[in-house]
Amino acid sequence: MATMNVSLPDQMKEWVEEQVKTGRYGNSSDYVRDLVRKDQERAEAVEEFDQLIQEGLDSGISELTVEEAFTQARQRAMKGLKNED
Repeated sequence: MATMNVSLPDQMKEWVEEQVKTGRYGNSSDYVRDLVRKDQERAEAVEEFDQLIQEGLDSGISELTVEEAFTQARQRAMKGLKNED
């Protein structure tokens, strides 16, 4: 595992130390690793969302009414929920 030194203002250092004191993290490195993992997950989710938006834009204008589109979306969502069971 690589080592990285990070400089933080006192207020941020105190925050990190308080997070460790809660017992949720073993040390400050655990806390920082958790933050990095969450940021990676967020970045992946944003990228996926951007791709979905682009797919929607690329698909053109729908001939469905708003109500029809929502009905189809609800049906797909419900079908997806049933498949998870």
